[in-house]
Amino acid sequence: MEIDPETGTPTIARYTAVDDLGHVINPTLVAGQVHGGVVQGAGQVFGEHAIYDRATGQLLTASFSDYFMPRSRMLSAIDVHEHAVPSPTNALGAKGVGESGCSGSLPALANATIDALRPRGIEHLDMPYSPARVWAALQERDGAIAKNNGYRKGDKKG
Repeated sequence: MEIDPETGTPTIARYTAVDDLGHVINPTLVAGQVHGGVVQGAGQVFGEHAIYDRATGQLLTASFSDYFMPRSRMLSAIDVHEHAVPSPTNALGAKGVGESGCSGSLPALANATIDALRPRGIEHLDMPYSPARVWAALQERDGAIAKNNGYRKGDKKG
């Protein structure tokens, strides 16, 4: 995970998924299902957020122009591997694949983001890790460091 400190934009540099999918019948279909699931999880980690008006309860993120939509380009470098243990419950030995990418990507991407922010002194951040939220956390942390060192943000240390 890489974080642009100027914009707060997180970039998934590389993602590797290893799943027990049983006997894989169509590897291309499996790779597509895993990729889609990982992107769905990335969407939740980096932007999906239902926002309601406090006074009326009206959903403010009710259309695709107001709601963060995960896109496949969020994840350009993905490696999908299998650790096959055939299922004993069907003749093909196959297992489901649809949810495997999503269920693993949520904690993996959340932890990778906090790991990328930890050297900057950020140990916790509420999801979603949107660029605006990450940027604000970085600015707040930089301001606190500057204040504790006796100079204002923007001053040159002498």
